[in-house]
Amino acid sequence: MHPIELVNVKKDYLLGNVRVPALKGVSFAIEPGEFTVIAGPSGSGKTTVLNLIGCVDTATEGDVVIASKKTSDLNDRELTSLRLNTLGFIFQSFNLIPVLDVYDNIEFPLLLKKDLTPKQRKERVDYFIERVGLKNHRKHRPSELSGGQRQRVAIARALVTKPQIVLADEPTANLDSKTGQSIIDLMKEINSIDKTTFIFSTHDYSIMNQARRIIQLQDGMILK
Repeated sequence: MHPIELVNVKKDYLLGNVRVPALKGVSFAIEPGEFTVIAGPSGSGKTTVLNLIGCVDTATEGDVVIASKKTSDLNDRELTSLRLNTLGFIFQSFNLIPVLDVYDNIEFPLLLKKDLTPKQRKERVDYFIERVGLKNHRKHRPSELSGGQRQRVAIARALVTKPQIVLADEPTANLDSKTGQSIIDLMKEINSIDKTTFIFSTHDYSIMNQARRIIQLQDGMILK
């Protein structure tokens, strides 16, 4: 069973009356526990692929299958459940809540799940704060953190729900090379220990060199 499968996926966007193809028939399957990079220049379709896998966009044609569920068959409630329970997101802009401290930002998705006691939530948040090396920053707000620290908060928040799949859109784009490497090392460690499936987009060759698999996109198609 593949956690992710795309079958002849096409995606068009309308700009005024003009139909612009972002994906032109993309097919691939991801194995459980893979550490995969979707690579390609800007405009190649990387973010579109992640948005389709993340159920924040829908395909024009073809099938997107996540955890054995065809996303086009799911209603809004089922899509929300899939995003909350199966998927974790790491954005290049971090998307942290400015008024919340590190602890509360990481805890936030657990409050939406409603299936954990306060004690269980605390244990899990404490574990991931420790895991990403922010034990001494738990009461800091995002504005008081460096870019690398904010990205670590974003990673902890993505992982705290224990998703099967983590999607990272250019996760090191706003970081210096040393900080970016430490973020990738952390993801690789979690991938190795927890067998979490990681898929991230990048055009950074130093990161591509560390992936177990590269899916290369250009002009909305996979390069063979």
